[in-house]
Amino acid sequence: MTRRIVSADIGGTHARFALATIDGDRVVAMDEPVTLRTADHGSFQLAWEEFARIAGEPLPPSLAISFAGPVGGELLKLTNNPWVIRPALIPEKLGVSDYVVVNDFGAVASAVAAFDGSAYTHLCGPDEPLPAEGMVTILGPGTGLGVAGLLLGKGGAQVIETEGGHIDFAPLDALEDRILSELRKSFRRVSVERILSGRGLMNLYEALASLENRPTSIREEKELWGAAMAGSDSLAAAALDRFCLTLGAVAGDLALAQGAAAVAIGGGLGYRLKDHLPRSGFRDRFIAKGRFERRMDALPVKLITHPQPGLFGAAAAFARKFA
Repeated sequence: MTRRIVSADIGGTHARFALATIDGDRVVAMDEPVTLRTADHGSFQLAWEEFARIAGEPLPPSLAISFAGPVGGELLKLTNNPWVIRPALIPEKLGVSDYVVVNDFGAVASAVAAFDGSAYTHLCGPDEPLPAEGMVTILGPGTGLGVAGLLLGKGGAQVIETEGGHIDFAPLDALEDRILSELRKSFRRVSVERILSGRGLMNLYEALASLENRPTSIREEKELWGAAMAGSDSLAAAALDRFCLTLGAVAGDLALAQGAAAVAIGGGLGYRLKDHLPRSGFRDRFIAKGRFERRMDALPVKLITHPQPGLFGAAAAFARKFA
């Protein structure tokens, strides 16, 4: 049965909405998304109403939400956003009869389960498709660091939602030992998300500036990312190098922990770095796992290039639940 649904991808910085068409357990079409800044709206309901106004038509009574935070319990709080959502009130507040709420990287994992090869670019390891069976480790930096697992097998795909972005940062050389010491001046506990996120690049930049005894000339994250990507500021470029090294190390650690047969990198910043990562130290750090180096080098690592994996994945999760 074909039906229309609303798909929403709610992150720390943006709330994205799109009307999607599902047929059975598949997403067959998705309209152009609408992106709203979460800071411009006081709640999810107010953002929903703004999307309805922009859509200019009655919204269907079916909703799929990708949510940047844990999704269990009566009250859902975004990790990097003051909004809260009470799932039990969704039907009353939004006029919705069917809905599903999944973790943001659970949604990305659902998208990976449904994508074909055109949704990726090759990053490192064997240039081959994702396996039909086995675990796929999925992670990506954005406002925070998202992590999920996707277990593929003959019985279908099983999405495993995690909060793996909050594991401890483990320095791997003398400079990172010093960076960690600097970050501990600001954070009681330094998780990998303190580095692998939009704000994380600023944390690295400020730590390196302190170690170099140099002033910081860049104050805004957007400006810092632009300078780092362009290489126009040596301190920003050094921070980006460390960012890519850490992303490779963490991706490899998670792949080992999950027993992965492949890795997929997503997230808004992962996509932004698609041309930079292959030239960085990502691969060297990814495979640098001692006795397991050969095994790590045999894992295909893909970068998700689909423009809206969160929206697509939320719709895919809804399709599977209500097929």
